[in-house]
Amino acid sequence: MFLITVSCQTEDNSEGVIKEEKWTTKSFVLKHNGLDRSYILHKPDGFQINAPLLFVLHGFTSSSNTIMTYSQMNKIADQNGFMICYPQGTTLATGQTHWNANLQMSTINDIDFLAQLAIKLQKEYNINPTNTFASGMSNGGFMSYTLGCEKSNVFKAIASVTGTMSGYDWNNCNPSNKIPVLQISGTKDVTVPWDGTMSEAYGWGGAPHINKVMDYWAELNACNVDEIINFPDIDPSDSSTVSLTKRKGSSYNNEIWFYTVTGGGHDWPGAFGNKDINASEEIWKFFKQHLK
Repeated sequence: MFLITVSCQTEDNSEGVIKEEKWTTKSFVLKHNGLDRSYILHKPDGFQINAPLLFVLHGFTSSSNTIMTYSQMNKIADQNGFMICYPQGTTLATGQTHWNANLQMSTINDIDFLAQLAIKLQKEYNINPTNTFASGMSNGGFMSYTLGCEKSNVFKAIASVTGTMSGYDWNNCNPSNKIPVLQISGTKDVTVPWDGTMSEAYGWGGAPHINKVMDYWAELNACNVDEIINFPDIDPSDSSTVSLTKRKGSSYNNEIWFYTVTGGGHDWPGAFGNKDINASEEIWKFFKQHLK
């Protein structure tokens, strides 16, 4: 059960004052374009104003509760004092939970929903708008790129695990701000092939090899220095290894981090698949690097 209510708003009879409701993880609903859109918030103990806000977007057919469970990102938020929002995609138009990353199969305006939700949370919890980030798994990774292309004024950096850019985004991306990007891809991912051979049906495919996608963002940010890190093969039984290429030297102080999981599949490293890194820890390390 993810709803944890420490106390509710009650009157203290001895002092005649109203005590504020306290909670750590709770589900909410926002009305957007006539639809009830749900989301889970995790607010760590000791949360302070101007803290960062991280969106974590689930994959196709998945849910906010599922990615909250396997990513274990709440533990990292508790250690670092940032708020997490796990929005829920809809089943409308497709019959499956999804994010409309400028896809042909959906008419849901998830771009505006997520941007408006971020702005609402920034105001409601006094969050620093310069430290609001988007991340996601698979379709959630696609959506993170969409937000990077169209809402870089709201989401200041993005991270994609096993996602890539949709065909529309690849052909039309024109962000108003230069933003940092993190990507994690498995070389044996057959769901979102890293070589750009994903089917173009419904608007999914169309982007090239993920290396070229990374080149696009590196060139956009004027990165000109590469640093390569090879992680130790901690668990040989997972039949995969990880290397990280950091594109640095940007005059905008932005970096592009690309994790290659050689032998890896359509996985969230640390939760399933590769065990040499923890994707959630790496994502926060990346966003922490870019706090303003």
